[in-house]
Amino acid sequence: SLAGIAAVRGARPDLLQVACFDTAFHSSQPRLAKLTGLPREFYDENVRRYGFHGLSYEFVVSALRRNGVDVDSERIIVAHLGNGASMCAIKDGRSVDTTMGFSTLAGLPMGTRCGDLDPGIVLYLLTDKGMSIDRIRHLLYEQSGLLGISGSSRNMQDLLARPAQAAAVEAVEYYAYQIRRQLGALTASMGGLDRLVFTAGIGANSAAIRAKACAGMEYLGIRLDSKRNEAGGRSISAADSRVTIEAFPTDEESMIAQHVHHALSTQSQARERSE
Repeated sequence: SLAGIAAVRGARPDLLQVACFDTAFHSSQPRLAKLTGLPREFYDENVRRYGFHGLSYEFVVSALRRNGVDVDSERIIVAHLGNGASMCAIKDGRSVDTTMGFSTLAGLPMGTRCGDLDPGIVLYLLTDKGMSIDRIRHLLYEQSGLLGISGSSRNMQDLLARPAQAAAVEAVEYYAYQIRRQLGALTASMGGLDRLVFTAGIGANSAAIRAKACAGMEYLGIRLDSKRNEAGGRSISAADSRVTIEAFPTDEESMIAQHVHHALSTQSQARERSE
């Protein structure tokens, strides 16, 4: 990314470039949510939890506002479930915790990424298995997650279509299990839950995964309406659910366009004032 910026700057130094960081939405998180368990000097060198998918979460918040939701008074969890996957706790309209951390490896298992992993496993692969850094990096980013557990596919739709393959079934169940674990953890970080939103490719389109993610979560006030869920409408919570449950697509590109437009407008206004 930096190389591309440098190349454009060299060719067109007069051209405005706008970088829309997927971490920006999470900058509002409290310090405790950003800390790791490493010695303090590493945090001072910016080794901390950043979080990602911020443009998606920003879009969901804006979409809820447009739909009349008082976002500032609700405790919301958004599940961005796609080939890359994460979840975010949003309180007062701002991110207070999220599942991804320093890198996009943390949190939920994904299409080919492992999700949360005991760092001792990495040490074991280095020392006992003699694996190189490049080999481990490839393993964690490209060979794990749904692909690694199923041994056949990173695509959730493919895995759901293979109920007779034990490994495929286990990959799906592990994915849903980790979503439920994170639902509990993120709810704890806010002291409760009022709204749950599923988005991105899997979250917005897979009724089966939404059902599995909500199964057994009645203790948090989550109760899914199976007919609404299968029908694919926006509102999918049962009438007696204490938590409002929704599912709709995200649009990160529109958020990028809005940020670019704002940057261009700001630059234009600054030029007008200087003339």
